[in-house]
Amino acid sequence: MLSILITIYNYNLFPLVEELYKQCVACKVDFEILTQDDASNSKLNIENEKINSLPNCSFVVLPDNVGYRENKNILVSKSKFENLLILDGDCKIISEKFIQNYLDNINNDVVYGGRIHPKVAPSKRKLLRWKYGKFMEDKSLNQRLEFPYRSILFNNTLITKSCFNKIKFDSSFKKYGHDDTLFSFELSKIKAKIKHIENPVQHDDIDDNEVFYAKTKNSLENLHYLHSNAMINSEHSRMIVLLNRLKKYNLIKLTAGFYSLFEKIIESNLIGENPKLVIFNFFRLGYFCKIESENKSAI
Repeated sequence: MLSILITIYNYNLFPLVEELYKQCVACKVDFEILTQDDASNSKLNIENEKINSLPNCSFVVLPDNVGYRENKNILVSKSKFENLLILDGDCKIISEKFIQNYLDNINNDVVYGGRIHPKVAPSKRKLLRWKYGKFMEDKSLNQRLEFPYRSILFNNTLITKSCFNKIKFDSSFKKYGHDDTLFSFELSKIKAKIKHIENPVQHDDIDDNEVFYAKTKNSLENLHYLHSNAMINSEHSRMIVLLNRLKKYNLIKLTAGFYSLFEKIIESNLIGENPKLVIFNFFRLGYFCKIESENKSAI
């Protein structure tokens, strides 16, 4: 009845799977837990092999790296049940009724439970990702209901296999970021039945400032690619909405130039021990405008 699918890269997944297994057994539901490492060659996979000792659970290491998106597509193809619970491997279950809450809402195309971040940052070197997650990404149920499609992330999502297979993750582009943006836009196009519930997981593996800074650049490049190739519409991303407003008043080049002038100062703050969200937000907008400006100049 329920296939739980978790992809990882260099991470100890066993504690998460053990908790999910206990809850599934307690709920007396037919289930499988399929996990897959994307050829990380990690020493942590020794611990992950314990997953294979649990009934209805499996851990597999791919022989070649296929990327985040294709890794998920492969797991879906291996699943045997119609109801798929797709989780990120770096999440922590914080409710004893996590599985039951999803089982109670199973008659929908897609159910999203949400995500939260720890109350305290793990360290100063991880402050940027933590601040962005806690104060900008984390949304209450009411906030998610305002934009039901745009608010879906695939870190904690129940979806029917038939619905997933109408879309699948696009593995044609490899950079980090905006997988959820494209997938959720495709869900809106097919008018999938969406339900948001209060059933969050906690994001546990928080990137260092330098790593998240680099990932954000890749993410913005991906978003610009999606926008430029008309793969999403202008209203499906707040960043594109802001870009279009600046474009209306011919402010793209000015914003990009201002960003370029202060780029080194901005980077120094964001990868340092006291990153400011206001600077991070300008960095995202400025870098996005820079991509747009350079893209237009090349035409």
